[in-house]
Amino acid sequence: MLIVNPNATQESYPKALQNIMSIRKANESRAWLADWSRLNSGGTPLYSLPDMAAELGVADILVKDESERSVLGSFKALGAPIALVRLILRQFPEQRYEARGLLAGEYRDALADFTVISATDGNHGRALAAAAQSVGCRCVIVLHANVSIEREEAIATYGAEIVRISGNYDESVEEAAALAVKNDWLVVSDTSYDGYEEIPRDVMQGYGTISAEIVEVLSQRITHVFLQGGVGGMAAGIASYLWELYGAERPTFVVVEPVQADCLYQSAIAGQAAKATGSVDSVMAGLACGETSPLAWKFLQPCVDFFMTIEDEQAVSAMRRIAVGSASDIPVVSGESGVAGLAGLIGLDNDPQLAEQVGLNSGSRILVINTEGATAPGVYRALVGESAQSVLARQLVWLQGR
Repeated sequence: MLIVNPNATQESYPKALQNIMSIRKANESRAWLADWSRLNSGGTPLYSLPDMAAELGVADILVKDESERSVLGSFKALGAPIALVRLILRQFPEQRYEARGLLAGEYRDALADFTVISATDGNHGRALAAAAQSVGCRCVIVLHANVSIEREEAIATYGAEIVRISGNYDESVEEAAALAVKNDWLVVSDTSYDGYEEIPRDVMQGYGTISAEIVEVLSQRITHVFLQGGVGGMAAGIASYLWELYGAERPTFVVVEPVQADCLYQSAIAGQAAKATGSVDSVMAGLACGETSPLAWKFLQPCVDFFMTIEDEQAVSAMRRIAVGSASDIPVVSGESGVAGLAGLIGLDNDPQLAEQVGLNSGSRILVINTEGATAPGVYRALVGESAQSVLARQLVWLQGR
C-alpha cells in the first residue's frame, strides 16, 4: 500500500529542526567514531546496480551497504555508541571525559558501576552492548519473544546481561523502563516518548554519517531515497541531513515498512505519531515496531513524500534478488530488514500507476540503504537458500573480475 503524505513540503530545512539535528552535529559524531575499534576503517561502499536499474526502467540504483560498517553487521553501530558517549558526557560533566577516550576505554575503572539498559529487536542492543564493553560500563538488554536465539547470542557476546520477556517489542520497551526505575539505571533507547528525547536524538544524529559518506562520493544528484521505517529513527537521521544539505531541492523520500508494523503509514494518515494496526510480528525483525517515535516524526512528517507497506514475502524475494547479482551488479548480502527499501522499489515497479505517482521514470537515480547483513546467519540461509558466506565468496569473485 502507498499513501501520499499531505504534510510534506519542499521548503528549506527549518531552523527549529536544525536546532535538534544538524549536519554540524552529525559531522562531530562522525569524528568521534573515526577511531572506534568496532568500526571498519573508512566508509561503507556505495554500489551501483545497472542491470537491475535497466530492468526496473530507471537510470540508476545505488545501494549503500551498511552490512560492511563493522563486525556488528548493521548501521546501528553508528547510533548506540554516540548516544552512550553523549549520555556519559552529560551525566559526568565534572569529569571532563573526552569522547574518543570513552570509546577507547580510558575511563573504564571510573565507569564500572554505571549501567545502561535498552529494549531491542537485536541490532541496537548488539551495538549498545559493544559500545558499553568498549567504554567499560555495564549493559542490560531486554529482548521480546520474537528475537531469535542467534541475535540473543550475538548480543551476549559483547558482555550484556540478557532479560527475556514473553511479549512483543513495545512490551519490552515498557519492561526496560520499569527495570531502569527500579535499579536506577539509564535507558538508552532509539525511540522517543513523552519526556524522553535527548538520547533518541543522539542515536539518530549518529546515522548522519551514512548521508555524509554518500554525498562525498556522488557524481550526480539522486532523485529518490527509499528508507526503512521501524520507529523512524534511521529515516529521520538520513533524511534530515539530506534535507538540510539540499534544501528545497531535496530528493523525494519514500519510507517503507512491514504491512503488519505500519506505525509510520498510520502516522501519515493521522497527521501525528501513531501506532501500528497489525500484529507487529514480521520477518523484518528490525522493523517490527508498533509505535512511531514522536521525535522522529517531527522530521518525517514535513519531508517524507510517500509512506508504503510491504509484505514479508516481498522482502524475502528482494533478499534473494540482490544476493544473486549479475555480470554488472555486485552480489550483496542484505538481511530481512536491510532489504526493505529495495523491496519497496521493486513493489512500485510492479504497479506502473503507483510508480508514476512517485515520479519513477527513466531519469530516476535511486538510493536505497542496506541497513544490515546476515545478522542472524541461520535465518538468512533459510530465507535466501544460500549462506551469507557463499554470497560473499561470489561477491569477492565479482570484485576481482572488475
